[in-house]
Amino acid sequence: MPIPNDPLVALQRRTFLRGAVGSAALASLLKPANLGAAPTRSAEATSAKQPHFPPRAKSVIYIHLVGAPSQLDLFDPKPVLVENNGKPCPEKYLTEGQQFAFIRGKPSLLGSKYKFQQHGQSGLWLSELLPHLAGVADHLCMIKSLHTEQINHGPAQLMMMSGHPRMGRPSVGSWVNYGLGSENADLPAFVVLNSGGNIAGAGSALWNAGFLPSAYQGVEFRSAGDPVLFLSDPQGITRDDRRRIIDSVNHLNTKHFADVGDPEITARISQYELAFRMQTAVPELMDIRSESKKTLELYGVKPGKASFANNALLARRLVERGVRFVQLFDSDWDHHANLSKRLPAKCKEVDQPIAALLTDLQQRGLLDETLVVWGAEFGRTPVKQSDDGRDHHIEAFCAWMAGGGVKAGHVYGASDDIGFKIVQDPMHVNDFHATMLHLLGIDHERLTYHYQGRDFRLTDVAGKVARGILENG
Repeated sequence: MPIPNDPLVALQRRTFLRGAVGSAALASLLKPANLGAAPTRSAEATSAKQPHFPPRAKSVIYIHLVGAPSQLDLFDPKPVLVENNGKPCPEKYLTEGQQFAFIRGKPSLLGSKYKFQQHGQSGLWLSELLPHLAGVADHLCMIKSLHTEQINHGPAQLMMMSGHPRMGRPSVGSWVNYGLGSENADLPAFVVLNSGGNIAGAGSALWNAGFLPSAYQGVEFRSAGDPVLFLSDPQGITRDDRRRIIDSVNHLNTKHFADVGDPEITARISQYELAFRMQTAVPELMDIRSESKKTLELYGVKPGKASFANNALLARRLVERGVRFVQLFDSDWDHHANLSKRLPAKCKEVDQPIAALLTDLQQRGLLDETLVVWGAEFGRTPVKQSDDGRDHHIEAFCAWMAGGGVKAGHVYGASDDIGFKIVQDPMHVNDFHATMLHLLGIDHERLTYHYQGRDFRLTDVAGKVARGILENG
């Protein structure tokens, strides 16, 4: 009778599992796709996974404004700050370990020059810079008590996107993809759309899969030109030629997997298959000319021209087709100077499309099952930098969510009279992530991946669900 811990027996067992179970997995991956079908949200792909508990949202559209706009000029009116504009910042804020990125010495207070009004039945306060968003204020759940430890853009962006300030951890979209899978076999479960001219400081690490299999990383789409680089067949190569090439490569990869058992090989095979199917699905998806004139005017889009407005409309088309996580990055929100000119210009680019996105989702019956998130890596200071700017602020800043099971027309948390410190319901970035996952039916403590000898998770060893923003608690 073999000894239970005999290494030879263990090796034979691994060899059997690699051949039997691995071959079954590969056979599933290599099943020919029904390319003539048009999968919809209700037709889940076989890779879709069950959540831990009934979800309130099925998908996420996450808008991240790279550089961090001023919450004090958009969402969080501070009359006391306005009244004391230009006066020295109270000493108590400068002697408690307060961090500034660039300000030195004793700065003066900077009150917002923009008017705020209450909107909708909820009476949410919004700046005059966001007139379109004001029209959908009753959809918003405003969070006014976010905080982080990261004062510089790159680490703060990584913290907000992956729960960790250094590269190498999976992004939130990758974690959601890993936890829930895809509802559409012909499109990636996690899609990234960039606008604003510059990619975020942390670059593609913001949608990387980290130590998760590479199949879970975000796929960047472009709203002008070829939507995905190298997706088209090269000149002289037909679709049948491409199919034969992929079959040959995957045959070799299958043999390689049988030899070494590396799960990354199966990820590579699935990506080849997905890319082939995307050649049919993506061009139709990205052709927004099929939208009605009314819809195009609602968003303010110009077909064929890259813009945040185009990306917002594409985000709706993506979740409509079952894409699980859509990440919209828009750059150039880092206003250390010339704020009074640059902030209004950037708001004009995104205000109408964001309001249109919420309206469009609601009209199509998708808002209840789509979590829309607005945020940045940190906020801006209530004190002045240079003649007309604000420095980075990590101790109190704003974000909002809409749809997907959050309280509509609600305010969560608060900062003090000048917006320096949180005084009610603090929400750390880890709590923010835990709450997002909860809305998707995921227990953030159970969504783990074993790597280098321990289980990792998006929220690391922290995070609690902010139940105060959940619809019906």
